[in-house]
This record gives sequence, structure tokens and C-alpha cells, in this order.
Amino acid sequence: MEQTFKGTIISGDEFEPVDGYITIKNGLIQDIEESKVAADVIIAPCFVNAHTHLGDSVIKDPPFLPLSELVQPPHGLKHRILRKTPHVELVSSMKASLNDMIKTGTCAFCDFREGGLPGVQALHEALGYDPRLKSLVLGRPDTDMNYLDYCDGTGLSSMNDLELEYVRDIVKQTREKGKRFSIHAGETDFTDISSALELHPDFLIHLTNADEKHIMDIADLNIPVTVCPRSNYITRAGVPPIGKMLDAGIIVSVGTDNVMLNSVNMFSEMEFLVKTKLYDDRQVFKLCTLNGAKQLGLDKELGSIKKGKKARLIILNKKSDNMQGIKNPLSSLVRRARPDDIINII
Repeated sequence: MEQTFKGTIISGDEFEPVDGYITIKNGLIQDIEESKVAADVIIAPCFVNAHTHLGDSVIKDPPFLPLSELVQPPHGLKHRILRKTPHVELVSSMKASLNDMIKTGTCAFCDFREGGLPGVQALHEALGYDPRLKSLVLGRPDTDMNYLDYCDGTGLSSMNDLELEYVRDIVKQTREKGKRFSIHAGETDFTDISSALELHPDFLIHLTNADEKHIMDIADLNIPVTVCPRSNYITRAGVPPIGKMLDAGIIVSVGTDNVMLNSVNMFSEMEFLVKTKLYDDRQVFKLCTLNGAKQLGLDKELGSIKKGKKARLIILNKKSDNMQGIKNPLSSLVRRARPDDIINII
């Protein structure tokens, strides 16, 4: 089956807006042809949400508490609620968030799944076999390591929450299975960053409190970093030094983090980031698409509009009340576009 769409295409890995046609055949981008067209729509690559905690979908209006009281295992508010939540309710809540991802233009995500094997199984049940979402699911031990046979690796909380030898054993078992390992670091302070780096994770989460020495160490080890600006702001952890990370050559991606604190809407993440920390529309869009795909190991098929890649596209209305009169399609997409501007998702 072949389909052709016309509009302003946010094209290639440099996200250059070009007017023209995009041809899709059997789910792949067959051709991109520049041409003068009546470009009433913007055609952009779908988002990659590089860090979520979808289990938190069961609590979406928590009280304003210090971060440790909200999320620190094993007695943080969310962990207490997760332990009490029936399986059916957990699956239903996560499924709603997954549907919200799809409707707001996300095609892939990475989730840190609490609760051992039952937690991983609950997310798989919520996902089903929906081809619209690619996932990287990182579990964590509950009573044993049997979750590793059913997910893509391990995602841990801070080194300050766990005994070093215990973590080393988890990492060893994860690597023996040929799977990925990631960990939160530098969220509330810098004290857990060096010990996290010693584990040589595949990628790190947050680094809100990383200093220049930490940033250079991360760059030297070639470790990608996922930042969560809205989440870090609402928990008063601060906003990560994204510009310095990028200047050091670190691959930086973006995630919405805990669903109890933020929606999974990546439009909101882009707008917050570009208006508070990183005044670079093109770079912000790259962080929310291609760089996230790189982190998940999906950049050969997702994250940008190029010939041969999968056609995972958002089509937005340039004539909506919100978008009417825009002059720079990429800047407007990053700074002001909303889910209600979407007219189609491929």
C-alpha cells in the first residue's frame, strides 16, 4: 500500500523544514520530494519519551511533598500506593497513559518498572501487541531477579537508596543476561553520581545536580543522559545543566518521568524546556525525538524523517486557531504546538 502526503516536512536528522511530498509504502518512508505546495500542515517525526514511570498512573494528584517522601523506595508515597493497588487497576491505569502517549504523538518510550516480575508483567499486559508503541522496559528486583527474563534490563533508583554490593550483583546478573542497565543519579544532590558512574550504566537519568567535573566524566565514558525538566522543576530538584552536557558531546534525551507529577505529553515537555533552559528550537526537538531513539537503540528506524525509516509521523494543522499565522514551522512546533493541533498520526 502506498500513501502520499504533502505539507511542510520537518526533514532529516537536522530537522530542516521543507515543503513537498512524502511517500510511504508498506509502513516505510519511500521518498521525500521538495516541491512548492500549498503547505497547510506540518509533518513531523513522532516523539520518543525516554523516561517514564507508568506505574505512577494510579496516583495523578499527589500532595506537594519532598521528593524523598514521594518516590524513595521502599516507603515513599508511590511505593506504598503501588503495593496496595490491585493488578487490574494498575494495568488499567497504565493502559490509559499508553493511550495518552499515542494520542499526543509519542511512538516509543523507556519505562522504569517497579514491582519485580509482577510489575513488568502488568506493563506488558497494558501494552498488549499495539504496533503503535515501541518500548524499552527496565524492571527492578522485588524478591529475586526473575523479572530479567521478561524485560529489556534493569532500571534502578539512586545509589543512595541501595547497598553497593547489592547493586553490583544486580548489574552483574543483568549483564550476564545481555541486557541493559540504567540508574537515576544526581537528582537531589551530587553524592550518588560518582558511584553510579563506576557501574558503567548504558544511560543515566536526571543529573540535575551534576557539576562540570561530573559532566566531563560522563562525556569521557560516553554515557547518554536522560533529563526530565518538568519533573525536576516541580520537585524543586532544579533544572539540569543541559547546555553544558551538550557542549561536552553527551547525547541528551528527554522524558516526562513520573506520571503522578506530569502527563506523558511531550509537547508540554518541549515548551517548558525551550522557554526555561535551552533556547534552541532545533536542539530541543532533537532531544525529544532522535536522541531518545538513540538511547532506546531505535534511531535506525525512528526519531527523524528519512528515506528507509519507519513512517511514524505527526501531522499538525498550520491553520488551527493556535497555529494560524506562524512563520517558522519548527519554532512554532516546539514552542506552541499542542495535541489538539494534531489532525493525523501515522
